Amino acid sequence: MCNGAPLGQGLVKGPSSESVAPLPVQSVSTPPVPPPVEIPPRAGAAEASVAVLIEQASALARVSGGSVLECFTAIPDPRRRRGIRHSLATILGLGTAAVLAGQITLTDITEWVATAGQQVLAGLGCRRDARGRATAPHPDTVERVFTLLGAQGLAQGLADGIGAYLAENAGIGCVGVPIAAPEVLPAIAVDGKAVRGAIGADGQIPYLLAAATHGQAVVIAERLVGPKSNEVPEFAPLLRGLAARTAGVGGCVFTMDAGHTVRAHAQLITEELMAHYVMTVKENTPTLFARIDALDWAEVPITHQTEERGHGRLEQRTLRVLDAPADIGFPGAAQVFLIERYTTRTVRKPTNLRLSPGLTTRRV
Repeated sequence: MCNGAPLGQGLVKGPSSESVAPLPVQSVSTPPVPPPVEIPPRAGAAEASVAVLIEQASALARVSGGSVLECFTAIPDPRRRRGIRHSLATILGLGTAAVLAGQITLTDITEWVATAGQQVLAGLGCRRDARGRATAPHPDTVERVFTLLGAQGLAQGLADGIGAYLAENAGIGCVGVPIAAPEVLPAIAVDGKAVRGAIGADGQIPYLLAAATHGQAVVIAERLVGPKSNEVPEFAPLLRGLAARTAGVGGCVFTMDAGHTVRAHAQLITEELMAHYVMTVKENTPTLFARIDALDWAEVPITHQTEERGHGRLEQRTLRVLDAPADIGFPGAAQVFLIERYTTRTVRKPTNLRLSPGLTTRRV
């Protein structure tokens, strides 16, 4: 972050007031999430598994189109086949319905399931008794299923088992080439996140590297990051796994933070997956940062600008774009850009300027 000290040679003027045509870009908007679930440090695997379901329930309901059971059919059942009376999809579907009805603890969920109406039980595939009435699974059965799945197992199952289903519903897949005219391409954000309310066997909070759609922020793939590792080694397996479970990701645009702005990731995206990237450049890549820093951004016209008011501040963002220099030395780079964010607070604080350079394969 810099205050009045712009990148490179600097910008001598504030945001332009000229009328400019907006770019057809997509932005990642995080959907509302339920309030944090307070899970005791020694909570069992069932409660931690419930916390994962709570985190994913709203996204599942939003993208399933009313067919929640279809989302769960691909998740392997951890129980022995003999004696199963209710399918795993039915139990997880009932759990999701309970969460969407406001139940946030295992006890509340099992009580809600036990008292659910006939229409709900029948609609979610519960078995019927001799009189033809749909019967709810026993609370012990629900708890046992969540225990066997565990937080990490359910998180991985939701990502791997239903990733292809969610990706298809979100429009993720190969884009036909060549593209005759500019258009908005499917976009996928890659970022790390902690599983809220979950505790692993080692007592640590599981940390996942996830791929999510832009707009609805639907998680379509996840990889567990080891306690002594970081996100970078899991990046390639995450994207390869996503491509294998879908019809491919050729032509999609991957966005990520500066920690993934490395040559190996760029080569994977452009050469193996035949996709595009938008990467932020920071001083963790000093040579690349210095090359973009040296460009005369003050002479580059503003391509796009936005203005937002709220929470006691005014934020103005501008975008400047250049063709990538021939000596940029980064795989697939076609353009470089500079995003400037001017933040003016309404109470006793000066204007703040933050600069975010980056590069992309896609010409806009």
